[in-house]
Amino acid sequence: MTARFDIAALGELLIDFTDRGLSDAGMRLFEQNPGGAPANMLAAAARLGERTAFIGKVGDDMHGRFLRDTLTAAGIDVTGLVLSPDVFTTLAFVALDDRGERHFSFARKPGADTCLRSDELPAPLLSSARVLHVSSLSLTDEPARSATFAAVEAAKRAGAVISYDPNYRAALWPDEAAAAAQMRSMVSYADVMKLSDEETLLLTGAAEPEEAAHRLLAQGVSCVAVTLGERGALVAVAGGMQIAPAFSSDPVDTTGAGDGFWGGFLKLFDTSKPFYSILYFLLIIGFSYFYATMQFNPIEVANNLKKNGGFIPGFRPGKPTADFIKKVLNKVTLFGAIYLGVVAILPLLIGKIVNVSSLSIGGTSVIIVVGVALETVQALESQMLMRQYKGFLE
Repeated sequence: MTARFDIAALGELLIDFTDRGLSDAGMRLFEQNPGGAPANMLAAAARLGERTAFIGKVGDDMHGRFLRDTLTAAGIDVTGLVLSPDVFTTLAFVALDDRGERHFSFARKPGADTCLRSDELPAPLLSSARVLHVSSLSLTDEPARSATFAAVEAAKRAGAVISYDPNYRAALWPDEAAAAAQMRSMVSYADVMKLSDEETLLLTGAAEPEEAAHRLLAQGVSCVAVTLGERGALVAVAGGMQIAPAFSSDPVDTTGAGDGFWGGFLKLFDTSKPFYSILYFLLIIGFSYFYATMQFNPIEVANNLKKNGGFIPGFRPGKPTADFIKKVLNKVTLFGAIYLGVVAILPLLIGKIVNVSSLSIGGTSVIIVVGVALETVQALESQMLMRQYKGFLE
């Protein structure tokens, strides 16, 4: 798969009319701002150097053209954006409370974003994105719901990572039960997920972020991030979880904060960047030394040699022998670790050279294949020896 884009996002693109106080006549003022969680995330990722593209629908009206031009100015590809004369661009009115928290009111009955059809999906874009990101707002209504699942399935067939943000907005669903059913329907497709601590109960039935993360991982999600507001974010994978504390700040407007966080998060998981390959290689080196240390104790080996009357020529029993064994072990481990590291990142390097973002076999798989092959060869050799020396065994 030729990678034209690092991240593509499908979903709502709308106008956020944000609260700007009162006019001289005492009337509430709202300011026209570009909005929509998927678009916000792409804007953050584009600022960090990612190649981004948007898929969605707006009206062919003043708001839709404004949004298209805004995406273009942000460096986001808009070949997948449909401007339709038949529907009006979705509008959201955002009021802020004293803590900077948002309260939404939507003009979306229907809005253009809910009217995206499967036949309007850009197939070349879906087959050329490293990551496809979707949110649950495109699941509220047909035909956008079917188009979203069609896009996810097409991208997944092409080898893309599927990113999912539930992004619950109560005003856009008939009731909480309908929201939960549709929002949960996308979880089985997701490789990485971002949700807030206010959405954990709805998505998983567990209010505590840790338990919610465990349940999502059990459903097949590889990485889960739960945003915790001023406490930071909980990030969980199969091997464990960790809370990353937030920076201290005085919140003024939290609109788009989670989207910006997710744009940066997805960039860090870009396997096509040199940073990832270098980090992957160094982790393999470090783990190899850790594993060798846990499995082989030079002092114990030296003591066993001494107890059994064995020795290494040129080295006195005890500590000198242990030091020599440790020196040899470090050299052997270094060469072995470098070999494993090269095998692991080789698919990534080949993919970068030939401009392919997804190979059918990864570095870890290569190591497993090589290990199984070596074990098979050893088993065959053992069988041959057993047959050749059958009389001795008897």
